[in-house]
Amino acid sequence: MKSPTPTPTTTPSTPAAAAGDERRGSIELRRVRKTYGNLAAVDDLDLTVRPGEFVTLLGPSGSGKTTTMMMVAGFEELTSGTVLIDGKPVDRLPPKDRNLGVVFQSYALFPHMSAAQNVEFPLRMRGVRAGERRKRAEEALARVGLAGLGDRRPRQMSGGQQQRVALARALVFNPAALLLDEPMAALDKRLREQMQDEVKTLQRALGISVLFVTHDQDEAMSMSDRIVVMRDGRIVQEGAPEDVYAHPRTDWVANFLGDTNLLPCKVLERKDGVAVVDLGSWGVGRVRDLGARGDTYAVSIRPEHLRFVDAERTENRATGRVLSSTSLGATIRHRLRVGEKDIVMRELSAGTRAGRGPDDEVSVGWTQDEAQLLVLEP
Repeated sequence: MKSPTPTPTTTPSTPAAAAGDERRGSIELRRVRKTYGNLAAVDDLDLTVRPGEFVTLLGPSGSGKTTTMMMVAGFEELTSGTVLIDGKPVDRLPPKDRNLGVVFQSYALFPHMSAAQNVEFPLRMRGVRAGERRKRAEEALARVGLAGLGDRRPRQMSGGQQQRVALARALVFNPAALLLDEPMAALDKRLREQMQDEVKTLQRALGISVLFVTHDQDEAMSMSDRIVVMRDGRIVQEGAPEDVYAHPRTDWVANFLGDTNLLPCKVLERKDGVAVVDLGSWGVGRVRDLGARGDTYAVSIRPEHLRFVDAERTENRATGRVLSSTSLGATIRHRLRVGEKDIVMRELSAGTRAGRGPDDEVSVGWTQDEAQLLVLEP
């Protein structure tokens, strides 16, 4: 049975109503560093989460994203640097005094407690009276779509319901901001997508700041106001999801955030945001130039930005042959050989022309703004 959609409400105890201080909910890291022996897990990190902003730390395992969040929460000690919440340093404060709601991947619910008792727990630790605790726990459970389920224990609830309990517990004491550490990783695809929508809807309704950790690119793209891409303990790029996806700065970011075709090239001319490049067997083309500087370059073209074209009428084009075509339902993925390079192209099934098969000769092209000049990292 489908879980009910949360119905956010703004009450005097919600962050939205308590936002008289314009800095409430802000998180700032200044030159934060965390080392384990000679290993720098987080290296000289500067990061700001603005009030009401949903910021995602995205990166592969070992990139430092979870360590960064744990230092904000107070569960990891900084080697150097400082963390500020609401504009005030919190480095010397224990986790319970930082006024942050935290939801872990495992949810960390107490199995011997009911859902309501789990939600009440942080209020009990803060000395809130029993009657008030129960009232606020019921309000928090209703806010996440679990009204009437407070007496159930975690083992009697689905994974999605347990996640909602953990979310209600993190919100019940009116935290300055919310930290989410891959909380949907254990859910199946359909439920994960549903919860992504519900968490984002709730966050907007409450106006609460969120620092979110994930390695799932689709999750980051669908939920974030801003994505911070991390690698080896450092930020390699940040920006709005659509901007980071459309305009990666390096070949590593382009490959990590989605699929792309990387074509080594020689730069012939650069002017007014456009580069003229020699692509070898692809010929000479024009691509977007965001000013990247390095020793070696490549052009990045997303598979969905390639299309079959008339070779006589398209400026940016190359001729090759079809190696295979695979139906993915709504789209078809083509693998093509152009010169010595294999590339991938994706098109909508509804737009596919009949009669194209393996070994057919084809021409593919792209528009100037759909391909970008990148620096190839060593």
